[in-house]
Amino acid sequence: MDRTITSPVGRRPNQHPSAAKFKQSPTPDLPDNMEQPDSTTTPPDKSTRSSFSSVREVDTDIAQSFISTKISSYSNQAEEAIEDLPSPPEMATQTQTQFIPPVTKPNSRLHGCWFPAVAADGFQGWKQIGVRGKQASKSYGDLQALKIVWSPPVIPVKKKDPERPAPGQSTIEKLPVEILGHIIDHLVLDVPPNGISARNVDLMSLLLTSRTLHSATLNALYKNITIPHSRIYRKFLAHITQNKELGTIVRRLDFSHFNPTTLFSTASERATTRNLTPETLMQCLELTPYLREFLAQDYIEDEIDANVLRKLFFKLERLKGVDFCGCSSANFKNAFQSILLSDWPDTLSISRLSLHKCITLPASVFETLLPRLGKLTHLDLAGTRVTDEALWSIPHNAKITHLNLSKCKSLTADAVIDFLANHPAVKGLEFLSLGVDARSHQLLDEDDLTRLIPILPYSLHSLSLKGSKMNGSHIDLLRPLTKQLEELALGRRLKIADIDRLFVPDESHDGTVDQQLEWVPHTLKYLDLSDYTSTELDLITLFGRSTSIMKKYSSPLEVIEVTDDLFTRLSKSPVVKQLGWTVTENGSRAWLVRVHDPEDGPRDSGLRAWKMGASFWGMRKIPVAAAEVGGMYGSYMFKRRL
Repeated sequence: MDRTITSPVGRRPNQHPSAAKFKQSPTPDLPDNMEQPDSTTTPPDKSTRSSFSSVREVDTDIAQSFISTKISSYSNQAEEAIEDLPSPPEMATQTQTQFIPPVTKPNSRLHGCWFPAVAADGFQGWKQIGVRGKQASKSYGDLQALKIVWSPPVIPVKKKDPERPAPGQSTIEKLPVEILGHIIDHLVLDVPPNGISARNVDLMSLLLTSRTLHSATLNALYKNITIPHSRIYRKFLAHITQNKELGTIVRRLDFSHFNPTTLFSTASERATTRNLTPETLMQCLELTPYLREFLAQDYIEDEIDANVLRKLFFKLERLKGVDFCGCSSANFKNAFQSILLSDWPDTLSISRLSLHKCITLPASVFETLLPRLGKLTHLDLAGTRVTDEALWSIPHNAKITHLNLSKCKSLTADAVIDFLANHPAVKGLEFLSLGVDARSHQLLDEDDLTRLIPILPYSLHSLSLKGSKMNGSHIDLLRPLTKQLEELALGRRLKIADIDRLFVPDESHDGTVDQQLEWVPHTLKYLDLSDYTSTELDLITLFGRSTSIMKKYSSPLEVIEVTDDLFTRLSKSPVVKQLGWTVTENGSRAWLVRVHDPEDGPRDSGLRAWKMGASFWGMRKIPVAAAEVGGMYGSYMFKRRL
């Protein structure tokens, strides 16, 4: 039988002259590219991740530590694809084999033989042929390495470990699905390190481990979807289009980290790709019927058209949280107005709604929307045109715990006070913001505060009266609230001596100590004094010996917010450091932060159930979903002025 060889081999310098006309035997199939990438991928570090144009909290010993990403260093960098190829095998020493035809029949391929090039210089016999860096102990091994043995090698049978559990029977696989899901959730990175790098590498490995872990990992991957840029959105939409079962897992669509300039520098480039459009967003909502939270922001406001709004409000029966933070474009306003004439249901399923800084929406939107929110618990209307009538139209069966009415210029003080005093829906408030910018508007004067403070519920943890006109008598009204409050933003015209009375009992004039003995310590962690400019805030008294605010016994007070024009002055003051404080800033905000003393035990992380994921103090926006702070929501919470 003839054997055809098709791989020509050039003559070696030390090859025997008679072997030049012979052809080499087949060599093992090798990959065309034997080089491996230099870089290696490492799982993204959850503690140092950030997204483009975002603000996020950093867990350090100093509270109010943020990272603000203004320019993406990754936007213009070309990323190399990472090939998950196995390392190339070590190549055995290649020895040329030659076919020697018989002398009498030089053209015959039947007679003759194959054998190593014994005529080649330096050949020392079979035992001296190196195979994989070793000298083979059997001729058979030599032949096998040279690919001229036709019988398959004997593969040793691995003995099974008797203590190894059967597939699907390991300890972790036997855990209840709920517990297993919580474990896997700790591996999930909702936000990639730079917006375009690979993420959730560990979860990709878990998908290939077993059937049980595969199912649990899919749930963790698709339950909360974060979209940092349009390429991720395109891939996600393609996956749920091809596998519609995956769309039924999705519970949250989060666009709070989305920035179109991450991948495309011009509007024309973004328009050409058409990854995220009103049509594709509508397609995505159709494929996620069990969606519970939809988190948007001003970067996608033009993609939210009337059809998307109808789908969100009318057809997603399980939807609980909706956030349109910062959406104020003409297209967004027109889309909202166009659905006002639709046939609205009597009750909507939404319980958490944020229209934070949706400044262009007309009052008719709130008058149509609010009366249908009977399940409402979180409502953020900061900076909107909500009216007194719309506020009172909230159903009485609502149970509002978080209410943000800051900078609502269409509201009147009498209506707000009456609403807080008599409306059944606000009897269990935990977060209330009535702050305004005193330079342009005032909601509450001294008489209004005298009526308001006594009727506030003791369930409050955060209260903002920023921009109001206060006097020393209001401290006596606020004192009972400070036994539960953790955040307090004060108005104008108070003296440092007045503010100090929140932290220490009054001195007795008759020499008795009954008042000191009955004193209940405050619970304040955060105090906002940003209404006081550098000329109005008496720093000498604040840092003086007669004031307790900056002293150690004012604990648990941890953060004092000051106006940002004081940052440079305070950061250079040695007195601040001597008293055990430091100064931090982020954007237009600045804080005095108490330096944690390790002798006092572990530092309070600041995590509270009413904060819904935020750990630092003084947030200006109500969260709609329990998640870590980041993206544009972080900017609205901790970077911007009121």
